[in-house]
Amino acid sequence: MMMPRTKCAHIACLIGLLTAARIAQAQPGPPPPPPLPPVPVPTENPITEPKRVLGKILFWDEQLSSDNTISCGSCHKPAFAGTDPRIARNPGLDGLLNTPDDKLSSPGVIHCDDENKYMMDDVFGLNRQITPRAANPAIMAMYAPDIFWDGRATSQFTDPQTGLVSIATGGALESQAVGPIVSDVEMGHEARDWVQVANKLASVRPLILATDVPADMAAAVSANPSYPELFEAAFGDPNINAERIAFAIATYERTLLANQTPFDAFIAGNPNAMTPQQVQGWNALRASPCLICHAPPLFSDNSFRNIGLRPIDEDAGRQEFTGDPVQRGQFKVPTLRNVALKSTFMHNGQFNTLGQVIAFYANPAAQFPNNKSPILPVALPPQIVPNVIEFITNGLMDPRVANETFPFDRPELYSDRNVPNPSLVGGGTMGSGGLRPRMIAVSPPNVINLDFKIGVENALGGAQALVAISEFPPVGGELVDAVLDGPVTLEGVGAGEGYGTFKWPIDETTIESCDLYMQWRVTDPAAPGGIALSPVAHLRMIPYLCGGDMNCDGAVNGDDISGFVLAMMDPAAYSASFPDCDPSRGDMNGDQAIDMLDAGMFTTALLDQN
Repeated sequence: MMMPRTKCAHIACLIGLLTAARIAQAQPGPPPPPPLPPVPVPTENPITEPKRVLGKILFWDEQLSSDNTISCGSCHKPAFAGTDPRIARNPGLDGLLNTPDDKLSSPGVIHCDDENKYMMDDVFGLNRQITPRAANPAIMAMYAPDIFWDGRATSQFTDPQTGLVSIATGGALESQAVGPIVSDVEMGHEARDWVQVANKLASVRPLILATDVPADMAAAVSANPSYPELFEAAFGDPNINAERIAFAIATYERTLLANQTPFDAFIAGNPNAMTPQQVQGWNALRASPCLICHAPPLFSDNSFRNIGLRPIDEDAGRQEFTGDPVQRGQFKVPTLRNVALKSTFMHNGQFNTLGQVIAFYANPAAQFPNNKSPILPVALPPQIVPNVIEFITNGLMDPRVANETFPFDRPELYSDRNVPNPSLVGGGTMGSGGLRPRMIAVSPPNVINLDFKIGVENALGGAQALVAISEFPPVGGELVDAVLDGPVTLEGVGAGEGYGTFKWPIDETTIESCDLYMQWRVTDPAAPGGIALSPVAHLRMIPYLCGGDMNCDGAVNGDDISGFVLAMMDPAAYSASFPDCDPSRGDMNGDQAIDMLDAGMFTTALLDQN
């Protein structure tokens, strides 16, 4: 009896599938990828230990910026894969916040003119500017021939001071390092030049704003306590210039090699280095087109692709640098190594989970077609997506990066502490338009901060303003018995349109008190008494040498013990007992509280002084 033709066909099909499965099972899989190659180092800039540690110090010193608030590391923190955890919103092309073209990227500096005075920005006013693209990882960047999302930091490094080629090829890290320092959005002011940068570094104390400084950095600064000495140790003489700054920072970045992931151990021959789920995720990626662009072992081919993320008129990507219309909308393919540590994904920060990223690649309806790379869309079967995410999240994670251990360790930045200094302590009166002048106080008052300044906005345009400076806290919201400095003629016209800058360079001769208070006094006929007052800014000089001197006699000794206890237990009683002293003298660690942490530091101060 013959079987029906359809049943035979089904059986034949099943036999064929089983045979194919056995053949596939018998066939060896693709060979494992090679390990990461040696770090490429240009012959013009060999790695040396003094140069590496100088680069690390420069990378993490907020004094490299024009207002002492931003370091290179502010936007490239290891625990976030060498990117920026501070998420700020740029309104994008339409200038409107909370619309689809917004970009989630990094805060920079307040816009300043070529004299480093505050300047009203068309988009951000007198608030911090926000970069137009998210920060790219500094970690593993040493393998890229061109750096930045658009590749404008090229392999050939040209000294920005001399115009001469310093590195013929392989110098993308050097090319990248010199950009943000003189950018009037990221770290500088308009027309900031390298002579200004070098002069500043020559005068400051390295890392004065940092705490919890790693041992290699601390030892270098202890042995060479100034930047000229550090540059002499690294380069043979104390000269500071753009090329040497770039060489040092790039040398440090070439040591940020994240090659101790479970994946690296797995391809080196340890079959148990990855979990079964991670192995399944790795195999799924190998069977997908994803690795065409995210090619192992770097998990990037360093190419530039247009994935159709947003319309090209919002950001032309690589075309902005090359001018080539073929490259319109193309952006650099980032590495997947440590990528799960990032706060956002894509050049505009559009996604905040890997699941969203994978879903986007699979959805052609979400992709803008103009010049989109032909490889798209890429859809992974839903059942394997969790395995792929597990592989990327943990299989490609170097624990030293996540935990910020050497060589990915770093100091605590002053801006990390989230304790403002200067801090605003109230006060202020309204002027024209019922508006109170706003105090702008972001620059930390550290020793040798020749760029220190405060600003004012929301005042009467064109008015004359003075700055009151006092050693004593305000009384009733106003500084009394203060020294008046100025005048400053405010920019702008009309109520609420006035703004200005008061520059007050701090050097070792400036500081006569550990605590100072500043307040703007704006001439305004609509204000009570004809003077509109801003809030008061409280400056705690850095280093805070008065900490522990609780009776204000100029010494830290046993006479201060009762005052410290009183300030900790009953600040009002302290103020009554010591009317000429500020209880904040007991806040030894600057965290705006007086507690047992300060008690330990107070005890240390007593022992050191006695």
